[in-house]
Amino acid sequence: MTEHHATSTNAARAQAILQDVKRRWNTAALTWNADALTALYAPEALFFGGRPGHAVGHAAILGYFASYTGTLRSASMSLADQTLVELGEDTLLAQGHANFRFVLTDGRETDSTLRTTWVLVKRLGVWQILQHHFSPTPEAPPIQ
Repeated sequence: MTEHHATSTNAARAQAILQDVKRRWNTAALTWNADALTALYAPEALFFGGRPGHAVGHAAILGYFASYTGTLRSASMSLADQTLVELGEDTLLAQGHANFRFVLTDGRETDSTLRTTWVLVKRLGVWQILQHHFSPTPEAPPIQ
């Protein structure tokens, strides 16, 4: 199917899908539940997050989220400046920024703003994350 930007008719639907995935992510992150966070991802998902390397598939993504157990008590995310592109009826690309608030296990709070890319797919009636790439914004272009 040909890539196209969400029309005004589809824009509200695409935004509602993105907001629902974000809501479910925040619900799982409220108590830093690695299993619940992993359940948001498609079985074959590709994941670039805040640690070196990347995770492919549920076991590796669970390992990623579980690696923060004992460090994070909770997290919350708000999305900003998201551009949505429908790649097909059951596939949505969202790219923009996320503002994170973390509560560490010792009670300290931190925050971070990252660039975001999610590819969302609808499987068996449920929207899941197929591709996740969050990264800091470079201070300068990567040219020498």
